Amino acid sequence: MPELPEVETIARGVDARLRGDRIVEVWFSEHREPFKTPPGRQAKGLEGRTILAVHRVGKHIVCELGTPDFHPSDEDLSPGTPGFHPGGGSPAVGGVRSSGQKDKPEAQWIVHLGMTGRLLVTTPEGPVAAHTHARLRLASGRELRFVDARRFGRLEFRNLGRGTGFSGAGREPLTIEAEEFAGLFRGRRLAIKAALLNQSLLTGVGNIYADESLFRAGIRPRRRAGRLTRAELERLRLELRAVLEHAIRLGGSSVSDYVDADGVRGFFQLEHCVYQRTGQPCRRCETPIRRMVVAGRGTHYCPHCQR
Repeated sequence: MPELPEVETIARGVDARLRGDRIVEVWFSEHREPFKTPPGRQAKGLEGRTILAVHRVGKHIVCELGTPDFHPSDEDLSPGTPGFHPGGGSPAVGGVRSSGQKDKPEAQWIVHLGMTGRLLVTTPEGPVAAHTHARLRLASGRELRFVDARRFGRLEFRNLGRGTGFSGAGREPLTIEAEEFAGLFRGRRLAIKAALLNQSLLTGVGNIYADESLFRAGIRPRRRAGRLTRAELERLRLELRAVLEHAIRLGGSSVSDYVDADGVRGFFQLEHCVYQRTGQPCRRCETPIRRMVVAGRGTHYCPHCQR
């Protein structure tokens, strides 16, 4: 499953390419699983809106959307455009909104990638991958596509005039300060690995980066979270932030289906110290890396470097 660095990489890529672009027409597949909001209501809410910004909240990608600028009409659709149905819209004059024009978000499109989801920026002529569940045609001539083979991802539309914007349940690991981080684990009896995966405590941390940060902090994954010292927790906070930021710089970890918004794989998997390296020598001490199960998740660690 894409974790914080992978989701951040995709969100930044989509934002860089589509900020200020306008959604002309929307197509959704017939599979019901990916839709937290009914596809018909999503399409009606999305069409005509400008993408003001794209950012990450935990493991979710949030597209901030402006006021609809036009109403769909039949005459501007190209009859031969594959995958779309007649009745879509056309861009207003100028196509992409000027970056100098200010808008207040009035809606959000929220994407959760699930285990195998991809959010890709391409062109209408680009090959349509199997398991494509959403295609957003844009005024610039590009398309934003959501592809998800296992259909565990979710797509949601929120009208901010009728409800609140999306926010993660836990704290943001890239910005949390020492006192608040320590307070998350005070008195907790569960293993520190399980605590790191708890999205109501820290949002966005998954199996890869929990393992990697615990290794770098020298902490055994099964140690009880509430018994870690303040110094150990501070070391863990700093190492968690460092490994997440470094992974973002390298475009995330491509250990399965993950690619960025251009379909390019990440590189951080080449620097994993413990994750999926069972039996291989530790990069620090050459002790074979071990695997165990914590909170139902495969967990990798060095028995010598982690105490």
